[in-house]
Amino acid sequence: MAKQILKPGPYVVPMPVVLVGSLVDGKPNFMTAAFCGIASVQPPVIALGLSPSHRTSRGIEEHRQLSVNLPSEDQAVVTDWCGLVSGKDVDKSGVFETYTGALEAAPLVASVPLAAGCRLLHTLPLGVDTLYVAEIVDVRADEEVLDRGEVDWAKVRPLLFTFPQPSYWRLGGFAGRAWSIGKGYSRG
Repeated sequence: MAKQILKPGPYVVPMPVVLVGSLVDGKPNFMTAAFCGIASVQPPVIALGLSPSHRTSRGIEEHRQLSVNLPSEDQAVVTDWCGLVSGKDVDKSGVFETYTGALEAAPLVASVPLAAGCRLLHTLPLGVDTLYVAEIVDVRADEEVLDRGEVDWAKVRPLLFTFPQPSYWRLGGFAGRAWSIGKGYSRG
């Protein structure tokens, strides 16, 4: 199959869309982010590439805590809006009903199916963004998205983001169990 060379960019894989929360001037603030991924399983660590100029970033750096809230696909409009407006210009503290989990400066969004409170471990400037590396210390899920205590991604219906044409997508169907379906593979 013929391959075409593409300009390097952040579009190798679809990314989860998250609402990153922090406490700023005593109020919850949220921004939309997609440069987000798991960096370690044990301890559970997440990495986010965010502009340090964001109001949310200021709260993260001040309190060394943040929340990562995973909206479902039906929350695309409000999630996109949170990325279009700056907390410097608009008070976003009343956009969502929030609650406090184990970390007081990591506001969690009540309406999302899955949310995590995280403790900041490291920051690393990378070009125009800063990599925020945080340990996941508190995870909350709606009972409706669980199946025998585990997250059922078909019920969560997470929102995904792609480049180079910035677009939102839905998660596709189940393809098979990892570390299992390959056991029957034969090269012959």
